[in-house]
Amino acid sequence: MCIDTVDVNINMTVPWYLMASYAYYVEDNPILSDEYFDRISQKMIKNWSAIDHMHKHLINLDMLEAGTYLGEYPSMVKGALAEIRKSNTD
Repeated sequence: MCIDTVDVNINMTVPWYLMASYAYYVEDNPILSDEYFDRISQKMIKNWSAIDHMHKHLINLDMLEAGTYLGEYPSMVKGALAEIRKSNTD
């Protein structure tokens, strides 16, 4: 689902980056491989000025280059991740 979404809409890299970070760092239960997470990070770096998303301000280029996220997670990100996990078990 992630691959199709971010390939069609560059703005969707933001929520996927945040959801993947939350799943990895907080839940200790990744939703993406390290390789694909790095691909999203690189895609965001290359397209940074074109990305328009309400949560973009939570991420910066240093985080993307390091391949990490240490900021706050909006409740919307947590809820979306829970829905993705639920849809994958149905």
